[in-house]
Amino acid sequence: MAEVYFVGAGPGDPDLITVKGMELVKKADVLVYTGSLVNPELVDRSKAQVKVDSHRKTLEEIVPLMARHAREGSLVVRLHTGDPSLYGAIIEQIDLLEKAGVTCRVIPGVSSLFGAAAALKAQLTQTGVSDTLIITRPAGATLVEDLIPDLSTFNTTFVVFLGSDKIREVIQKTRFPADTPAAVVYHASWPDEIVLRGTVATIATQAEEAGIRKSALLMVGDVFDPERHGLTRSVLYT
Repeated sequence: MAEVYFVGAGPGDPDLITVKGMELVKKADVLVYTGSLVNPELVDRSKAQVKVDSHRKTLEEIVPLMARHAREGSLVVRLHTGDPSLYGAIIEQIDLLEKAGVTCRVIPGVSSLFGAAAALKAQLTQTGVSDTLIITRPAGATLVEDLIPDLSTFNTTFVVFLGSDKIREVIQKTRFPADTPAAVVYHASWPDEIVLRGTVATIATQAEEAGIRKSALLMVGDVFDPERHGLTRSVLYT
């Protein structure tokens, strides 16, 4: 049976991949990955005879290649940074592959969201502070209008993907109080990871001064300063 595995590569650290994901990467005959995002050390761990960097390649170039190798009996792995379900652009590939008679399987990965939370030693949902997590992105080339102003009114834990080049613009759209804790994490779990802590009033300037323009998450909410409202012990420990 012709199959393609979509595997979450994790946030950057090549060891932050599931055991199943790593087994598939190592066993792959064909490995398709985005060189601008996936850690090259992880790619190097694969013994695949065919390795294809999909950066700047179209679906019409990538999908037929995967389908052909899968039909020939090769183990084909499509490696996506983080977890494929978050801004992974996998649906278009799966749709075309399945129309071509190729079965697709998805192996989840560690999202950069969780890599960033770990770097901050933060709990994204915290008793008495925030029970809700909002994940969104700003308008751009593939999104005409975003919901950032409205979503930020809920005053919950707020995480913005794909907005590293417009942090000031995003912050200005939000309706959080100026003193709300905020953070920017660049390259979470990579050796060159940068962690910035500030507030809604300061974080854009901090990111600009650090030269951060890509590969970062903007995170806003009281959970990033747990002492701001005091710590409430979880019922798990009472």
